[in-house]
Amino acid sequence: MDMIDTPVAKAEILIRKPIDQVFKAFTDPDQITQFWFDKSTGPLVDGAAVEWTWSELDMTIPVTVKKFVNNEKIIMNWGADEHLSELVWTFTDRAGEGTYVSLVNLGFFGTNEETIVKALDSTGGFNLVIAAAKAYLEHGIRLNIVADKL
Repeated sequence: MDMIDTPVAKAEILIRKPIDQVFKAFTDPDQITQFWFDKSTGPLVDGAAVEWTWSELDMTIPVTVKKFVNNEKIIMNWGADEHLSELVWTFTDRAGEGTYVSLVNLGFFGTNEETIVKALDSTGGFNLVIAAAKAYLEHGIRLNIVADKL
């Protein structure tokens, strides 16, 4: 299998909350489990190696933090073997508006066709995740959108 730099998955949205609250929601297991997966072995911090679990799917994914800049950026590897890829989360303060969250998922393994399918699937999934995060952070609503998609 070859690692292809393209295509990439991208999801972005403005969340109308301060950057420290938004960043914490994506790093704190008590909060991220309200809108994405249901179990985590620990918080995302510099150098962390954790596991995220989706009980509905009986699936656990290893996550390793490669770079952590508080309230700014998280770069991590997630998955294993042919399912390994890199996630780059960027958090940008939009003074008076909130926090712009951008996710890029890249480094998919496989043929050109397989990487296209993985990127498209990842794009759809991550758009659901950040939409669910927006609803949770701005309105306190647990959409269960990720679980319902499964």
